[in-house]
Formats: sequence, structure tokens, C-alpha cells
Amino acid sequence: MPVFTEARHAGEFILSEANGHRSRENVTIAAEQTIAAGAVLALLAQEGGLRIDAEADSGNTGDGTLDMADPAVSAKVKHGTYTVIFTGATAFKVEAPDGKEIGTGTTGTAFNKEVKFEITAGTTPFAADDKFYIHVIAENPADYLAVAFDPTDTDGAEKAAAIAIYPVTTGSGETVKIAALVRDAEVNGHCLTWPEGITAGQKEAAIADLAAAGIIVR
Repeated sequence: MPVFTEARHAGEFILSEANGHRSRENVTIAAEQTIAAGAVLALLAQEGGLRIDAEADSGNTGDGTLDMADPAVSAKVKHGTYTVIFTGATAFKVEAPDGKEIGTGTTGTAFNKEVKFEITAGTTPFAADDKFYIHVIAENPADYLAVAFDPTDTDGAEKAAAIAIYPVTTGSGETVKIAALVRDAEVNGHCLTWPEGITAGQKEAAIADLAAAGIIVR
């Protein structure tokens, strides 16, 4: 007797969401993706859809300048404000919008991670706790390309950020917009579609990333 396996239904994983459609946005699925309903997604930044502004802290001692590179960000960049904090006259660290340190650098040398820039020293040296702010503004998740979450990736797909409500498959050079949960929602973790072979630790990290976006996995 044949055995039939019922596929995930669109939206069956949703336990609660914000009033209206505030929890949802249309996201653009990248080319060559097979996305199931309830699949966990990563959002890869596309520089052309972002506004990037850099400014020096008004209380800085040093009068050097920060110049963004071209391109100014990688696909892993997060929406929000990155903070460059000097720890000495030439040394600095960089914190992501969530407060986590992503690297260190020195004046006169290119910093090339989620944000890309170079700081040129001025006539007055920098002092400890001088700062620059890099504002990465993505007004809509459509400013990102959505791909299947992959905990083994190192270029941005390892960061869980949304959940597909509907299934879709895209071909070579083809992108498609679908609705996804991106904020303010509760979901049933047993009804989500995870990558094959994901470990307990990788799933725990992804659930934490979703929680940071306001999506709580029950």
C-alpha cells in the first residue's frame, strides 16, 4: 500500500502575529532556490537597496576621517548602526548593531568585513573612546535577497532572519517575491522546515537569531 507524505501547508507554523500584516513583508527569493512553506530564510544585503551614512562622534578628540569603500558593505551587513570605537591613537574595534564586536583595525589600513572602510589620521591624534558611526539603513526587507538558511555558510546565509509563508522554486536568473514572517510573531518549531543535517547547536543559534528579529519559536 503506497505511503503518502503530506507537505507543509502555507502558514501552518504561525501561532500568532501582530495586528494587520505588520509581521509580514514581501521578500525577494534569490535565483536557484527551493523554498518550502515554513522554511527558515536568511536575508543577504544588496548594497544598491541600502542607504549608508557615516559620521564622526561630536565629542571626538581626533580630527581624522572615515571613508567608506566601494562596495561599502558585504552581504552579511545588518540593518542598524555600526560603531567604530578607538582604543588608542591608531587602534579601534568595530561593534555591530547588536553590540557584538566584529573585528579590530588600525588607521591607514582597510577594514574589510560586514562594513568596509578606511580611517585616515588627521593633525590631532585620536584618543581612547573616540567614535565613528556607520548607519546602514534598509527601510524594507525587499532591500535584501532571501535564500535558504544554511548554518554551514560563511557569507550571510548562516544568519536566520525570516520564515517563508509560501513555497517557491526559482530557476537560473529568476527571482520571485513571496510573503514571509520577518518580525513580531510566534511560530511552532515543529512545523518549521530546517536544513537537512542541522545540529542541535546550529538550530539553537538560529532560534536565537530569529528571536533577535522578534520571531519567537515555541
